[in-house]
Amino acid sequence: MIKFDGDTIELDAATIADALGIHPSLLQQRIRDGALTTRCERGVDTDEGRYRLTFFTERRRLRLIVDAAGNVLQRSTINFGEHSPGRPVGGDRRLAKAVERFPCRR
Repeated sequence: MIKFDGDTIELDAATIADALGIHPSLLQQRIRDGALTTRCERGVDTDEGRYRLTFFTERRRLRLIVDAAGNVLQRSTINFGEHSPGRPVGGDRRLAKAVERFPCRR
């Protein structure tokens, strides 16, 4: 389950690492190096109360659709293999005690 705390969202780092094929102990460094980026999108209109959380590495993408209570409604992963389509870079990423926290306006 995902936890909302003010304007941040928290989830277990092992969930992200496993889906992206990264050892959990390497996750913080990948975030600091920019090798793992995130995007948070808040739903509008018929998707109000939902969030799309996307995590990118050079060759993989994890996408979670969650409701306002933190329940995962949909999960998808894509492995782009050797032909990466690119990924967004930048944004604020913080990791504390094996919990991924990132800003997302609620």
